[in-house]
Amino acid sequence: MNEVSMGSAVIHCEGLAKTYSEGKLRTPVFDGLDLAVHAGETVAILGASGAGKSTLLHLLGGLDVPSAGEVYVAGQKMSALSDAARGLLRNRALGFVYQFHHLLPEFTALENVMLPVLLNGAPIPDARKRAQTLLEAVGLGHRLEHKPGELSGGERQRAAVARALVNQPACVLGDEPTGNLDEKTAANVFAQMLELNRAQRTSLVLVTHDRDLARKLDRVLELHEGKLRELAPSEV
Repeated sequence: MNEVSMGSAVIHCEGLAKTYSEGKLRTPVFDGLDLAVHAGETVAILGASGAGKSTLLHLLGGLDVPSAGEVYVAGQKMSALSDAARGLLRNRALGFVYQFHHLLPEFTALENVMLPVLLNGAPIPDARKRAQTLLEAVGLGHRLEHKPGELSGGERQRAAVARALVNQPACVLGDEPTGNLDEKTAANVFAQMLELNRAQRTSLVLVTHDRDLARKLDRVLELHEGKLRELAPSEV
């Protein structure tokens, strides 16, 4: 991968490797992966269960530490940052959406979406306005004061999407974000997620088993036997 493409990427990795060790047993997940994701680009990562897709996403997001190689987010080398600085960069530059929504049960939908903005140091009125605008954009304007337990599965995931985008991150990392939803609800949540991503020109890296969803993104990669390969449209 050339220097220009890496330099213009919002998130990229070089020579990324991950090996898990337990006693004398060493289990390599992958070794020597390179990936660059540019501003506004949407990328799907396919692969069998156990191929290391979620591990790769956690490494890209700074939630795990690679065995070798480097991850750069918004031009910053993650390994060179303290835990606190890495956390601040994650909150400012990245958004996360998981298969399970991870909303805080004691907070309302509005409060859950406000939280990343408040952690970034914004005043409460600003955080409230930004959170409400996004919740309205995903069709939850009438659910602002409802707690997660009072929302349907699709509504909870839409709130999670709003939370991931509320700080206008450079890149959103999605790990099977519609995997727990029925087909119709999943399609609706995904469509709203893609629409908001493109409106904000936010990049998206999506781990999914759903090839129909993957086809709607700009690029589709497959993680297989520790290697990352870009698929032609006819292969998806």
